[in-house]
Amino acid sequence: MKSSSYDILVVGAGHAGVEACLATSRLGLKTLLLTSSLDHISFMSCNPSIGGLAKGHMVRELDVLGGQMALAADQSCIQFKRLNSSRGPAVRGTRVQSDKHEYSRYMSEILRSQENLELLAADVAEVLIEREVAKGVRLRDGSEIFARKVILTTGTFMNGILHLGLNKTSGGRVGEKASVGLSDQLRSLGFEVRRLKTGTPARLLKESIDWSQTIPQAGDERYIPFSFRSPSQLRLPQILCHLSHTTEETHEIIRRNMHLSPMYSGQIEGTGPRYCPSIEDKISRFADKLSHQTFLEPEGLNTDLIYLQGISTSLPAEVQLEFLKTIPGLQNVQVARFGYAVEYDYFEPFQINHQLETRAVRGLYFAGQINGTSGYEEAAVQGFLAGVNAARSTLEMPEFVLGRDEAYIGVLVDDLITKGTKEPYRMFTSRAEHRLVLREDNVLDRLAKSSAEIGLLGDEAKSLMNLSLERRALLRRELESRRITPKEETQKWLIQKGSSPLLKSASLEEILRRPELSFRDLGDWLDLGETPELDQESVEIEIKYKGYVKRQMELIEAARRMDSLSLPETLAFSEIYGLSQEEKEKLTKVRPKTLGQAARISGVNPSAIQSILVYLKGHRKKISSLEMPPE
Repeated sequence: MKSSSYDILVVGAGHAGVEACLATSRLGLKTLLLTSSLDHISFMSCNPSIGGLAKGHMVRELDVLGGQMALAADQSCIQFKRLNSSRGPAVRGTRVQSDKHEYSRYMSEILRSQENLELLAADVAEVLIEREVAKGVRLRDGSEIFARKVILTTGTFMNGILHLGLNKTSGGRVGEKASVGLSDQLRSLGFEVRRLKTGTPARLLKESIDWSQTIPQAGDERYIPFSFRSPSQLRLPQILCHLSHTTEETHEIIRRNMHLSPMYSGQIEGTGPRYCPSIEDKISRFADKLSHQTFLEPEGLNTDLIYLQGISTSLPAEVQLEFLKTIPGLQNVQVARFGYAVEYDYFEPFQINHQLETRAVRGLYFAGQINGTSGYEEAAVQGFLAGVNAARSTLEMPEFVLGRDEAYIGVLVDDLITKGTKEPYRMFTSRAEHRLVLREDNVLDRLAKSSAEIGLLGDEAKSLMNLSLERRALLRRELESRRITPKEETQKWLIQKGSSPLLKSASLEEILRRPELSFRDLGDWLDLGETPELDQESVEIEIKYKGYVKRQMELIEAARRMDSLSLPETLAFSEIYGLSQEEKEKLTKVRPKTLGQAARISGVNPSAIQSILVYLKGHRKKISSLEMPPE
């Protein structure tokens, strides 16, 4: 550490902290990253993968805006898959299996070479706050570091407790100390603090597994990088994952020992993840199922450790070993590390605003699991947003906020601050009401303008982006302008392709709109040259779903009209006639910035929105755009 004063302090070097400090330092601000261990930067403490349904969308969005996660995932990819590739374009998602050590090494090198960024291994005891403004932090040794903004990305470390059977120890993950004091300090200032729980499965030794009893799972032959800045060729060798399953004997052992699980003994108070349950939860909640799948995933190319996807547990070690040996392929398994649960503090996310700045303390930002989310991707995009907004506030620039109709990142943040969360929040495509517009293939089109506004991409990356956008625009123009007529050869071609003959001349766009035809079929009529497949795919999807997208855009415009009406910060919801007591309490707690956000609060009915409008009309001389959007 070269100084005791910085523009930005980032606490925590997980996926959120890394994106936060890279954003602030790249925007020219003197930044210090504080972490308890410099050996675990961007460490994959749970499953060694990046992406998935909706999560992959966010990684691509982050990449276009100037984040680092997509590049790291491409650098460390040891198996690539495009999920739901045969289904509709809105629910297709990219997932890569990563070499966890290579991922961390790559991110460490990026941080250590970044201008305006310093790293320090230290334990933070408390945030320095003066007149409700963050001024820096005090370290465990008593020294103080000052800054204009402080970003907390503490992950599962705040008052973290590790549970293995009925044994519990302090820690954020195995071998690392918990962060003690921070949440207690902020609770004393009025912040609402709750507990959550997450878990991880056992790590197995590769040579102890009988792979002949498992089913090999290969990646896709076609590789599409996460980042538009990455080469189109894989950097690392690709590996197989393997599929196995639990048995009735597995379930019987777990049921017999359920009283030894800290979740079921009452030892753990925190709520666990609904969509990534432990094996105990699965057997309890889905008692009729005789078997559950598990994927055996290598943690890297140069490690003997195998991650047992889908079997997170906190049962005692001897029980884990007993039930693991009933899974096909694991009869003689050796365990390198047993699974365990982590219970930790988080802050109810309605206490932050869209910029991820806390409402109670200015200059203090929360990002990642501290806000109740689950997953590397959810953490990374929050860290990036917190970093960008902390930097822009320091530079006296306007806030940067993404809408629900612009990005899954916008859906994530709006969900957190409007609805809060009582369990670890995980992103799904079903959470987005405009998911046909928020596809993976059109991220460049959606976020190019926002990316330019932030200014984090270098000249080479901007050129690549602009080139792709120009290719897509040119392709659209050609499809609109090129026409074919119902000549004999045309009709024969259409019939050969399994399509109906033409009744009149048609543009290639109209032809492509036919569900049975694709760009591959238009090769006789259109010279695609070296147009990349991803650009072709984006244009084709846009054309084929044009009618559906148009209807969704009409709904988006209606929602935007609701969001265009700002609500005064001093609006007293308790004085509005027609609101129920529950609605008054929820509106007062969330403090929505717009009428649209108010309408998205769980438990606030359409009649309440009408009551707020009536109240505003009576208390303002002039309000424009008060017309309610169409149903």
